[in-house]
Amino acid sequence: MKPPPPAQPADNQTLRKRFSALQNLPRFFRLVWNTSQSLTVGNILFRLLKSAIPLAVLYVGKEIIDEVIRLLDTPLGSQRYLWTLVAVELGLAVISDLLNRAINLCDSLLGDLLANKTSVDLVHHAAKLDLYQFENPVFYDKLERARRQTTSRTVLLSQTLSQIQDIITLLLLGVGLIAFNPWLILILIVAVIPSFLGETHFNERTYSLTRSWTPERRELDYLRYIGASAETAKEVKVFGLENYLTERFKTLSDKYYHENRKIAIGRAVWGYLLAVLGTLAYYAAFVFVLMQTLGGLITVGTMTFLAGSFQRMHGMLQGIMSRFSSIAESALYLQDLFDFFEIIPTIGANATGLKVPRPIQKGFTFEGVSFKYPDSEVWAVRNLSFTLKPDEKLALVGENGAGKTTLVKLLARLYEPTEGRILLDGRDLAEYQLSDLRANIGIIFQDYIRYEMTVAENIAVGDIERRNEEVLIEDAARKSLAQEVVDRLPDRFQQVLGKRFKKGQELSGGQWQKVALARAYMRDAQLVVLDEPTSALDARAEHEVFQRFSTLIKGKMAVLISHRFSTVRMADRILFLENGQLLEYGSHHELLELDGKYAELFNLQALGYQ
Repeated sequence: MKPPPPAQPADNQTLRKRFSALQNLPRFFRLVWNTSQSLTVGNILFRLLKSAIPLAVLYVGKEIIDEVIRLLDTPLGSQRYLWTLVAVELGLAVISDLLNRAINLCDSLLGDLLANKTSVDLVHHAAKLDLYQFENPVFYDKLERARRQTTSRTVLLSQTLSQIQDIITLLLLGVGLIAFNPWLILILIVAVIPSFLGETHFNERTYSLTRSWTPERRELDYLRYIGASAETAKEVKVFGLENYLTERFKTLSDKYYHENRKIAIGRAVWGYLLAVLGTLAYYAAFVFVLMQTLGGLITVGTMTFLAGSFQRMHGMLQGIMSRFSSIAESALYLQDLFDFFEIIPTIGANATGLKVPRPIQKGFTFEGVSFKYPDSEVWAVRNLSFTLKPDEKLALVGENGAGKTTLVKLLARLYEPTEGRILLDGRDLAEYQLSDLRANIGIIFQDYIRYEMTVAENIAVGDIERRNEEVLIEDAARKSLAQEVVDRLPDRFQQVLGKRFKKGQELSGGQWQKVALARAYMRDAQLVVLDEPTSALDARAEHEVFQRFSTLIKGKMAVLISHRFSTVRMADRILFLENGQLLEYGSHHELLELDGKYAELFNLQALGYQ
């Protein structure tokens, strides 16, 4: 019976590539070193001491047995050396236990710190990347693989350090074994190599399967989420989606299970056969040692030393080989984390660039601006040219998909124009410090985030650096009408929102929108952008919000995106977009007189209120 031929991995990860992945370990240990130098040094020192314990214990055991036999032959001999050896062995056992606990403590603390550091680094790096990258499924696969490494790589730390420790122990035991009989080392190698090759082969197949199934595993996580979460529970129940979701999940998960089962069965069968080969080799060596003992060539103590050393080395070498394959596999996964950190944003922060003028003198100018997503042939916006002047209120109108939100994202440099340029006071936006530019722009998107944090934190998101300024937060809540929501909550501004955490309180859509609007009042921005700011509010609340909103945007530039023409009318000028292009441009009255697409939609909406 021959083992099955190696399956070709999905990503062509050959054995050579697995070994080359070990090049990631130096970078990994630099990360470990930077996490905590003291814990890293302590861990290494404890393991170095622990690596010498097995050889010392075996040798002392050999001496004890030989001393007992000597005392049996000479009953009147001194027992002092025997009891000294027993005391030494006891001391070694106590020290070994102490070192084990110290190593486990260092592993645990260092692992937690490493997981925290990589998670923080991942969040920081993700925040620097371009927005369009988050809208790309290939990028999401990379992000998902990297996110998994922030917690699972702590095991790699312990594995690698244990590997170094065991190799040192193996070398020390090997020196003792060679001193008595070098042939035992050769038998040992023959016993272990087949198991190592088999383990390597199946680890390679497991890695290939896991990597190639990244999109499917993301889909499984998503199906699990929408099938059992507070956010989706209403629609799942109302539309009776539970059977559809469970069947879709079961179909996909069963397919992955069957693929993985083939590998698991192969690993179990061949692992057993190769392990039997190793066991036979061990007993062949043991018989050889017994025959030497019976022939009087070695003492009984030496026999126990050799048998113990061979058994310990056999198990240890098997563990090293198996762990080596596992470390190589982990190093491949580790590459996913490093690959993510090597993704470079196309929109540079330009930390040494210009500061945004205060006040802005000329405003924002779009000159032939076009944008399309990478790998897309469809233009999201096309050849836009207009100016947003200081103290001007500009409304963006158009059907869904017309490019309104894309235009706003270009304005805030969340996207970079594919063609053309955007100027601020006559200078390209790229010349300004990105952080300072965004600090001068306050945007409340229609799909704002409902942070399951306190009310105060939800409002402070608008200017998070001022999150401890209670007076400012309360003033923002009053101006956005969120104050009336806060007054009904048990813990007021310290009330946790949402149902994810204990004592959390859920809000209605309109209440959430008032809290989100308060973020706009937090920031001392020169440009305020509201994307459908009142879509969840009733008519009375909408009227009051805009009465207060006129105060917010006084002396500032403002961009309004809305489907409600009652909102649009307050703008100085209106841009009507269609398929990403500027179709009509002017004031409300000018566009009505033009009697074009804007006038048609306005009249249709007005008819609905008659």
